[in-house]
Amino acid sequence: MLIDVNQAVEILKGVPSQISVMLISVTPIFELRGAIPVGIGVYKMGILEVYFWAVLGNIIPVIFWVFFLEFITEWLSSRFQFWKKFFDWLFERTRKKVSDKIEKYGDWGLFFLVAIPLPVTGGWTGALAAFLFGINKFKAIGIIFCGVLVAGLIVTLLTIGVFSF
Repeated sequence: MLIDVNQAVEILKGVPSQISVMLISVTPIFELRGAIPVGIGVYKMGILEVYFWAVLGNIIPVIFWVFFLEFITEWLSSRFQFWKKFFDWLFERTRKKVSDKIEKYGDWGLFFLVAIPLPVTGGWTGALAAFLFGINKFKAIGIIFCGVLVAGLIVTLLTIGVFSF
């Protein structure tokens, strides 16, 4: 069962708004796309404050995943058949969705994968793509961080009504 943003806000009731925004941004489903609107709309936080906590929350798991995803997947896959099947499925699915962009555009492909705030894009997907395509870890973190900054800016501008669709 997936949790929605309203449930996340309810679960985090009593937690300081800054930490709530950061925790929502850490999650692979919501990331910045959920955290910034909640920070501005629900918690009534200032734009720069929300942006800071959302970007911080989004980049923390990226750093972890970029450095440890290979070790974790190899360890789990070698010990548990379930995890081997899961990672095989996830990696194949991710390769199919992003390989043409990464191969065609290189670093810019990774940047746009993270920077354009659509479903199944963002820091988590960027970290996975960087691992799958063997991008240098430090380079990947820099590219993903820049993408997170741009995605945060786009989501913030959409949230405050500068852009609309």
